[in-house]
Amino acid sequence: MHVFRIPMTLRFRGQTVREGVLIHGPAGWGEFSPFPEYGPAECARWLACANEAAFDGWPEPLRAWIPVNATVPAVGPEKAFEIVRLSHCGTAKVKVGERGQDFAEDMARVEAVRDAIGPAGRVRVDVNGGWDVDSAVRRLKELDRFDLEYAEQPCATLDELAEVRRRVNVPIAADESIRRAEDPLKVRAAEAADIAVIKVQPLGGVRAALRVAEACGLPVVVSSAVETSVGLAAGLALAAALPELPYACGLGTMPLLSGDVVTDSLVPVGGAIAVRRPEVDQRALAAYEIESPAWKRRMEEAAGTAGEGRQ
Repeated sequence: MHVFRIPMTLRFRGQTVREGVLIHGPAGWGEFSPFPEYGPAECARWLACANEAAFDGWPEPLRAWIPVNATVPAVGPEKAFEIVRLSHCGTAKVKVGERGQDFAEDMARVEAVRDAIGPAGRVRVDVNGGWDVDSAVRRLKELDRFDLEYAEQPCATLDELAEVRRRVNVPIAADESIRRAEDPLKVRAAEAADIAVIKVQPLGGVRAALRVAEACGLPVVVSSAVETSVGLAAGLALAAALPELPYACGLGTMPLLSGDVVTDSLVPVGGAIAVRRPEVDQRALAAYEIESPAWKRRMEEAAGTAGEGRQ
């Protein structure tokens, strides 16, 4: 196992560095990088994803390129404009509802993104469950002056998402509400979303995520957990294996990291990423590798939980 620590270029999800573990097996490299707040049971699915990548490999791809969105953190409007222009993507996802910021800042950021991407581009917002129902309804109606493609997880619970969905014209995407195999059935039963945002690590790998997507019965957007190119390759494999891919995916997140463990990073070109699996470069890895008994313990605890679940 190789533990890495890579500084981020911008604060995102409260994180300023990205840490995780890379493992190597006969099928290639896998990444285990759960966020700090996740416990052993949740981490077991992230470990299953890494093991699938390293030891089993992935299904054959159905497409060679994956369209992706630019990711805009909770930055000022000038920086938001710059991020979108430099991305050359035709879709942008904008973080709104950041703790400590007011809604006027959200409006200015989304307006700047719309200006940068132009009238033909698509703009989506991501709230990470930060609003209550009435605030979500009021704010989404205001933000829709910028012609939103959809709003991702405006509220925390399924009941709240369902109520917001009934009261606004903006399509609703579920992200945090889809973390386990049983979640998609609940989302569908509650009529809580129009779109499912699926991340391959939290769901236990490409094959597990494909089963989740099928059970959900909704259009899917594959998104990243801000991984290195090793982890992003698993997301690309999922997006490439889906029967249909109607939306740009949230896999263009490498610019959020200040470095990578490969030389052929999975960065967008013309708003899309070629489906491929770059090899870890030992010199690149050495620049970010650290000693960390804590990460060894996390992997052991996750493995123990996974073992209990198989009994």
